[in-house]
Amino acid sequence: MTRKLLAATLLASASIAPLFAPAQAKEGMFTPDQLQEIAGQLEEAGLEIEAEELADLTGFPMGAIVSLGGCSASFVSPTGLVVTNHHCARGSVQYNSTADNNYLENGFLANALAEELPAAPGSRIYVTTQVTDVTDRMRAGTEGMEPYERYELVQQRSKDITAECEEDAGFRCQVASFYGGAEYKLIKRLEVRDVRLVYAPADSIGKYGGDIDNWMWPRHTGDFAFYRAYVAPDGSAADYAEENVPYEPEHHLKVSAAGLEEGDFVMAAGYPGSTSRYTLMAEVENTFGWTYPTFQTLLTDWIATIEEAAPQGTDARVKYESRLAGLNNFEKNLRGQIEGARRVGLVERRREREEALAAWIAADPSRVEYGKAIAELAELSEESAQASRTNFWYNNATRPALLGVAERLYRLSKERQKEDAQRESGYQERDMGFFRQGLQALDRRFDPAVDKAEWELFLTGYLAQPVDERVAVLDEALGITADMTPADLPALLDRFYAETELDDAETRLALMEATPQQLEASDDPFIELAVALYDYGFQLETESKTRAGLALALRPAYMEAITGWQRESGVLTYPDANSTLRVTYGEVLGGSPRDGMAYYPFTTLEGITEKDTGEDPFNAPQDLLDTIEARDYGPYKLESIGSVPVNFLSDLDSTGGNSGSATLNARAELVGLLFDGTFESVNSDWDFDPRTTRTIHVDTRYMLWVMDKVDGAERLIEEMDIVR
Repeated sequence: MTRKLLAATLLASASIAPLFAPAQAKEGMFTPDQLQEIAGQLEEAGLEIEAEELADLTGFPMGAIVSLGGCSASFVSPTGLVVTNHHCARGSVQYNSTADNNYLENGFLANALAEELPAAPGSRIYVTTQVTDVTDRMRAGTEGMEPYERYELVQQRSKDITAECEEDAGFRCQVASFYGGAEYKLIKRLEVRDVRLVYAPADSIGKYGGDIDNWMWPRHTGDFAFYRAYVAPDGSAADYAEENVPYEPEHHLKVSAAGLEEGDFVMAAGYPGSTSRYTLMAEVENTFGWTYPTFQTLLTDWIATIEEAAPQGTDARVKYESRLAGLNNFEKNLRGQIEGARRVGLVERRREREEALAAWIAADPSRVEYGKAIAELAELSEESAQASRTNFWYNNATRPALLGVAERLYRLSKERQKEDAQRESGYQERDMGFFRQGLQALDRRFDPAVDKAEWELFLTGYLAQPVDERVAVLDEALGITADMTPADLPALLDRFYAETELDDAETRLALMEATPQQLEASDDPFIELAVALYDYGFQLETESKTRAGLALALRPAYMEAITGWQRESGVLTYPDANSTLRVTYGEVLGGSPRDGMAYYPFTTLEGITEKDTGEDPFNAPQDLLDTIEARDYGPYKLESIGSVPVNFLSDLDSTGGNSGSATLNARAELVGLLFDGTFESVNSDWDFDPRTTRTIHVDTRYMLWVMDKVDGAERLIEEMDIVR
């Protein structure tokens, strides 16, 4: 019997009675202002600070919670040190790596401020400083408007409000929609533009278990890394410069080396991306019946294509490591979503909810308008689902990186003919820093042979569709004929990569100043294709905006009905996640996601050695293995498990974007970093299931143990406030 099999047998035969206690998972990604409404529930669950403190975005601890624009993070020192997940900082590690100097493989540690490296272009740290309700201003006078005009008016108001907010230099503002457009809030955030990489363990720690362990439990991943925020010497936000100094946040979290026990209160504060808890049946059926299965199959082929075109050990593989990690993560997530929807009967559960809501509406004649709005919204959902299916292969067929560059440059040339306030979002002056940095960063994330192989894959899928479902303008521009086969594609695409100049960064940057006429006269094949497709793409965009404008009129009524219906049952309706600051709470808790399976709440150092094979992704550094073998736990041992805890489970409600969220104990001390969910719980984006929803965190005791015993990061430990 192998050690791995023996461990599994011991787990299966161990006493698991505590895991079969009634499910206590707490549903809800609450906005900070909602926490006062559930103050009693939080206190009962174990919170030791006042709920009102959590509602104060500029106070402690919320003032220490930041967004990276896709991941969450938090300040952990008075000199701008920021902790987040390894996989959130991995793009910056990859950006600074080459095949000869591979920080992904070797890890990176700056032993002094001067050694800290610039993060990948476009990296930001956003500190929320103020939230203002702007609902009345956003919605006034929109009733009765035509859908497209309504959408354009709401977008213009959003841009105007944002521009007013950003008159304060150094801030990035956002108008966020809640409850389907029923509420709008202006979120003002300090924008730190000089972000530097401070420390990231090697992949053999930070990505231990790789794609095999991704979304799985038990887990033994050191998914943590550190950035630092820098500002100009006068304290203002500034682009990277050698004379910049570390930012001094008003608040930072204390880091606990004492940690947690099973059943302890925990909460997470971060910026979850998006959930679909309130979508109607048509969208659910389309997503799980067609979109997810189709995309999951494509992702499998996409991953294989990159791996074949960019072999291990090549510079091309280093450039595409971040994309591969993202694709693998997404593919496994989709499999979990599909399986989870089947397991919980998502379609039937959604049908039952809609029937119950309809009965509630029918019980009171004053609610009749809700019913009319929901019926129209259901029709709109069907129309949107059909558009999604129709455009799927066209969108993939136009995915190559340099075509995307050409399309954005041509769109920019068109938008620059307008006043800045009227430009489309993404093309205003406030966006030009990101625009330039994106064009610059492409060099470290693009290889022509890999990009061409990807394009061939996408066009192969496009060619497999019925001829009458193809897009004539694309076929004409590419020279695709009715009898063309995938074998013809390499020759068809060769000229694009042979004749383009968009693979040169200086050329790309210079074209930001080009006029539409100059680009229309270009003989660069990618620019020619972008120009040819522009009108069709604009048509698709207009149709999408029209549907969105109709939804703006219908969805608020639907959400008002949901809120009233749930209120009668004593349930506080939280809005779907939308990348704004949220708090979720619960406890350290194992589980039993299916018959015969038991999840214990903690994993240990010894679990690393049980899994280790010496080969990626189970190839922990020898220093780490030797330290475990010596049982050198230092002050980080949890007596109840007899070792240092590596990862732990909780019943917190989370989703993508929560990665890197600060996991806090009852006193708001950092006890972990949220980094994943279990395979059985990924479907909670659509439907929260308290029995299976479990979130995975890296324990701060393991983080500190690695820093102390393995990587020699004493400088950073001394910089943080460690609670022992």
